Amino acid sequence: MKTRSFLLAAGVSLAMALTFSCSSPDDDGGGGSGGGGGSSGSGGSTCSANFRTVTIGTQTWMAENLNCNVEGSKCYDNDPANCAKYGRLYDWATAMALPPDSLCNVRRCVSQIKTKHRGICPSGWHIPSDDEWDVLTDYVGGYAAGTKLKATSGWNDYQGASGNGTDEFGFTALPGGDGDSGGDFDGVGDYGVWWSATEHSATNAYSRDMYYHDVNVSSYGNGFKSNLYSVRCLQD
Repeated sequence: MKTRSFLLAAGVSLAMALTFSCSSPDDDGGGGSGGGGGSSGSGGSTCSANFRTVTIGTQTWMAENLNCNVEGSKCYDNDPANCAKYGRLYDWATAMALPPDSLCNVRRCVSQIKTKHRGICPSGWHIPSDDEWDVLTDYVGGYAAGTKLKATSGWNDYQGASGNGTDEFGFTALPGGDGDSGGDFDGVGDYGVWWSATEHSATNAYSRDMYYHDVNVSSYGNGFKSNLYSVRCLQD
C-alpha cells in the first residue's frame, strides 16, 4: 500500500490501530446479529481486528470499511479477496443489526434507530447519520470532498484521467461497488457506497457515494435498503 499523505492542519490526526469486536446480541444501541437472522457461526459474528482509525476535525472514523462477517453480509462477487480489500457489503437492516422479523428493509423503522445507532459496529462506535456524514464532507472541503477522501490508488481511470484521490485526510475511501438482493454485484473500481443510519422512506435509506469520475461526495436517499453497501463506523 502506498504511504498516505496527510493534511497538516489542526484537528487532523491518524490514530493508532485498535482491536475491536463486533456487536453481540446482548448489546444496547442496536447491537447484535444482523438482518440476516443471526450472527455467522455459533460463537457470534466474525470481524477483522486492528481497524485503522483517523481523526478528522471533531470526528474519529474507521479508516477502512467494516469487515464484519455477520449473516446476510457478502463479499463482492462472493470472493473473499474482495472482503479483505474492500470490507463486506450489507443490506440496511443487517448494518443496523435489526432483527429479520422487523422487515425493516421494506417498512419504516425510525423508532428503532437510536441517536447514535451502534448497529454492527464495535462497542463505542456507531453507524453515522446523514447529518454526521455532512459534518465530515463540510470539514474536508464541501464540493471537492470526494477527491480528498478517496485513496491515492485503486480507482479506475475516466476518459484518460485518473479517478484516484489525494487522500489528504487518511480516510482512504476505496471503490468497493455494491450488490443487490438478487445476488448481482456491480461497480468495483468505479464507485463506493456507504450506508447512513438515516431512513428516507419505508424502502429507502440515505447513503454516501463516491465515483471515479467525480470530485464530490453524493448524498442519496433513494438507495434501496435491500441493496448491499459498505459501512464505515464513527466513534461515539
